[in-house]
Amino acid sequence: MSNLSTAVTEFLLMGFSDIRELQILYSFLFFLIYSAGLMGNLLIVIITTFDRRLHTPMYFFLRNLSIVDACFISTTLPQASVNSLVNNRAISVTGCAAQIFLVVFLAYFEFTLLTVMARDRYVAICHPLHYPVIMSPQVCMQMTLTCLFTGLLYAGFHTGYTFQLSFCQSNVIHQFFCDIPSLVKISCSETYSNMLSLLTSVLVIGVGCFVFITASYIRILSTVLKFPVKEDQRKAFSTCVPHITVVTLFLLSVSYVYLQPPSHSGSINDIIFSVFYSVIPPFLNPIIYSLRNKQIKDAIRILMRRKLLLKSKG
Repeated sequence: MSNLSTAVTEFLLMGFSDIRELQILYSFLFFLIYSAGLMGNLLIVIITTFDRRLHTPMYFFLRNLSIVDACFISTTLPQASVNSLVNNRAISVTGCAAQIFLVVFLAYFEFTLLTVMARDRYVAICHPLHYPVIMSPQVCMQMTLTCLFTGLLYAGFHTGYTFQLSFCQSNVIHQFFCDIPSLVKISCSETYSNMLSLLTSVLVIGVGCFVFITASYIRILSTVLKFPVKEDQRKAFSTCVPHITVVTLFLLSVSYVYLQPPSHSGSINDIIFSVFYSVIPPFLNPIIYSLRNKQIKDAIRILMRRKLLLKSKG
């Protein structure tokens, strides 16, 4: 941090447009997306917390996923919305470091949590008699805390390693939020070891989780196809489809970003690619689970009826 502080006191984030009318439009659009995503995730948190029928491991993990998504979308969009509204792209070194830490931590936490959720679906469908023992509340809490603490270590390492670099040539980040690849590109230090450590860790964790999720669903598919009753097959698949959709969306968006690295010129396409990674999954996850999950939809209807009943009595 000493090298950084002597050369750069703040960074400048890239905007979606230099036209004032479009900046205001983007600010309003970001606010709408953020509000919808935040309310959708908080709604799932509230429903899975207060509806006793949803106090199961599956909804415990879903509640945690919604909390992560609410935090994830809150890390980037509010500042992007304010920056577009007031036409101010500056972010302090400390703010940039905090944003990188949170983005890396929440992305890691979300992916590992999705991996644990695949394990939950596998045990529920392939070993239903042992499900209460294997996925006990203590085990669920231990797995979640493991994802959390390893995520803190992972984000702390990469954030600290990134900010050991010197930034003396440019302070313009070709993104609408601080991320490691964009910072590495504007560093005047040797960055080979940084990119190698980042790429290696992403590949190890990403491929490991992907293989685990794929193996779990291959076993689930083979088990479900053996069910004699078609209705049982349909119910089993209905509990898996939202999770598969969310995993696919997250993997595709992250892969899209890393397969299309930011260019040195900082085109608008670089920013659009990052939206698929940092905004779309947290925004769509509650919609996917609400539309595909009957119990969630029933719980929402009951909650709405109670509110209408209270209003009518009042």
